[in-house]
Amino acid sequence: MRIHHLNCMTMCPLGGSLMDGHVHLLSSARLVCHCLLIETDRAGLVLVDTGFGRNDVRDPQHRLSPLFRGLNRPVLKDGETAAHQVEQLGFKPSDVRHIVLTHLDFDHAGGLDDFPEARVHLLAREREIAALRPSWLDRQRFRPQQWGSEARWTTYTPTGEAWFGFESVRAVPELEDEILLVPLPGHTLGHAGVAVRTREDWLLHCGDAYFYIDEMNVQNPRCTPGLSAYQTLMEQDRGLRLQNQQRLRELVRDHAGEVRVLCSHDPHEFENFRADPRWSRTARPSGRTAAPVVPEIRRD
Repeated sequence: MRIHHLNCMTMCPLGGSLMDGHVHLLSSARLVCHCLLIETDRAGLVLVDTGFGRNDVRDPQHRLSPLFRGLNRPVLKDGETAAHQVEQLGFKPSDVRHIVLTHLDFDHAGGLDDFPEARVHLLAREREIAALRPSWLDRQRFRPQQWGSEARWTTYTPTGEAWFGFESVRAVPELEDEILLVPLPGHTLGHAGVAVRTREDWLLHCGDAYFYIDEMNVQNPRCTPGLSAYQTLMEQDRGLRLQNQQRLRELVRDHAGEVRVLCSHDPHEFENFRADPRWSRTARPSGRTAAPVVPEIRRD
């Protein structure tokens, strides 16, 4: 298995360090859309989230709401779409056979129709709420214009196994227990983490369960004021969101050698994963080495 960490669109909201914690206060912040492209041994290419898509670049006024174009200020460039990056790696978009979604927000599902051969996997609750779009904010965040792929969606109910203390975890059947949907509701009611079993450990893509790298600081968790406010704006269940952030910190504390976590939008976390030598070994194995034992999905 090879894993590629992709930034599938840069966003430049106002607020500088109040948003990303690093740039000058009067500068635009920088956020990423951290997606994974996984070369599996048997199931072809798998994407975890898509970021923005090519049609978002071509027609943002129709595809994206004015609210979030204004708040997030995405730099819409074809070169940052997942489809372009897949092509740059020597593949065709049709080589992507599966897309596993953390949730259906506009900045996670915009590239669905760039991959016409892919089956899309998500939690059933996410599809249900996104289709209803009961509130004004839901109608801004969930954009059916991006969902030309709905006939190819497979949804999963919240029943399954236990995994490192998380309940109702579902393996994607075609992916042989190597990619799991881990319910992490709060940001949206059907939000999920996506766990990927590597040769050394598990990689848990937490989507928008948290936004800032220091939120996973076990001793002193913190978030920037801007991203804290944005998470509050977007949450569908505050209690569940905060509860799952605490559970993720406990996961980091108790299983640091077995599971690594990442979120969708922190640029420094993204760069850390790009530079991490453990990722390099996972992504580009050479020679024949014994595979370490990694935990199976297990029952309590």
